[in-house]
Amino acid sequence: MQLWDKASKNLTDFVTNFSFITNSLNKIAYGDGIAFFLAPAGSRIPDNVTKGGSMGLTTDYEPLNTTVNPFVAVEFDIYKNPWDPPGEHVGVDINSMESVVNRTWWSASSITEGLKHEAWISYDSRSKNNTYIRQRLSYVVDLRQYLPELVTFGFSAATGNASALHSIYSWSFSSTLEVNETDPRVVAPGPTSDSNSGRKTSSKNKTGLMIGLAVGGVTNNFSQHEKLGEGGFGGVYKGFLREINSYIAVKRVSSGSQQGIKEYTSEVKIISRLRHKNLVQLLGWCHEKKELLLVYEFMPNGSLDFHLFKGKNSLTWTTRFKVAQGLASALLYLHEEWEQCVVHRDIKSSNVMLDSNFNAKLGDFGFARLVDHEKGSQTTVLTGTMGYMAHECVITGRASKETNVYSFGVVALEIACGRKPIDPKAQEGRVNLVEWVWSLYGTGKLLEAADLKLDSVFNTQEMEYLMIVGLWCAHPDSDLRPSIRQAILVLKFEAPLPLLPLRMPVPMYYIPPGNMLSSPYGTATFGSRRQPTVRFDIQ
Repeated sequence: MQLWDKASKNLTDFVTNFSFITNSLNKIAYGDGIAFFLAPAGSRIPDNVTKGGSMGLTTDYEPLNTTVNPFVAVEFDIYKNPWDPPGEHVGVDINSMESVVNRTWWSASSITEGLKHEAWISYDSRSKNNTYIRQRLSYVVDLRQYLPELVTFGFSAATGNASALHSIYSWSFSSTLEVNETDPRVVAPGPTSDSNSGRKTSSKNKTGLMIGLAVGGVTNNFSQHEKLGEGGFGGVYKGFLREINSYIAVKRVSSGSQQGIKEYTSEVKIISRLRHKNLVQLLGWCHEKKELLLVYEFMPNGSLDFHLFKGKNSLTWTTRFKVAQGLASALLYLHEEWEQCVVHRDIKSSNVMLDSNFNAKLGDFGFARLVDHEKGSQTTVLTGTMGYMAHECVITGRASKETNVYSFGVVALEIACGRKPIDPKAQEGRVNLVEWVWSLYGTGKLLEAADLKLDSVFNTQEMEYLMIVGLWCAHPDSDLRPSIRQAILVLKFEAPLPLLPLRMPVPMYYIPPGNMLSSPYGTATFGSRRQPTVRFDIQ
């Protein structure tokens, strides 16, 4: 893996997840532990390793200060050596088996009881934070000071007079250097298998994960029979990857499109670092022979919009309400629970995927941007899908948490009403979904908007709450929209319903002198330091 780039001084971010079992085999004395490590590329097990305390990383002569065999590791230690704290623990080691920081093993079960444990380790190059998440153990370190540009990584263990059996049951690893958005080259995080020779090669410009090179074959060379759909910048195909014994979805990005390259880079940079049960997981990526491929977990039940508008069998109300709550949970993670705020910019029902249990998983992060939690917005080129875009986003091009919430509100109404946000063929007064539902809310006939395909089989309170939360989130005034956390509390019946105006507020934009640009929602000035002022009138 390329850990950092000498020319730019850029460091990679990485995250690894693995499950392991350590079994003491019912011995009274056991040792010594297992470690996840990074070391210079080409490193070998040091000579003169006869004691387990080194975990195979240092010689017997230099367990506490090695410069000949440099490494950075996270240890899961089960034996107390003279330099160790008492008891089983997790620690961060840098060129020494004496941890720079450690934490007592926190689980109710011992590491050595033969039970499966799961670990997440991440490295944030901006804060230089090497973190073992489940133990809440962190340490700030600039890896460039200890390791060269190219490193190898993996697991290491050793035994002395005492022993134990260590087994790795699953392992994922993803990594990427920060790259220019127009540059499709993403650094490979590790070795990849050469399908022709069986040799392992390391490539700077070919793959993002080991599974990358295989996807062409597993999708039947991108046969039309395996095609799941067509995105803005390429098709999505179904495949089966024997290495992980699972179906996958492969997005084949058009390498001839600069926007497609930007989408590809954005997905690799952002979604590869996100982990949440309501987000589609990016398994890997590949760029070889002008191919740009993104590999995702396969969603057997397709997209939400298919079931709402195209499927023969309509989703039950119980499933719909669960999907709405799952999507809200994903947004809460993106807005508040991850290290930076993620502005998705294209939340819509076709980007909400459904797994085998009809759990919602938000996908397609090609337009997503990272912003600081304090700022929460970013002025950018207008991006999104009409009908799901907030009024202020159309006018100013400013994407924010509030515009994400607006889009969620529209999707919530789609789920409840079984209608698209804009229906040009609808009767007068029903073309715009938000306006139509708001008019029914004002006349006390809100439940008349419920999807007829449900045949009145739904929980009345849940239906009412979802519709009103949808209107609240889609309020024309961004200052009067809830945070996604507030919306979730209402959907859980842990907070009261908001009191909305009986008539939908109409945004009126007052423009300072300057160049004018028209839009369907009003007129705004661009190229001026002043932002257009907005007033909301009740008609």
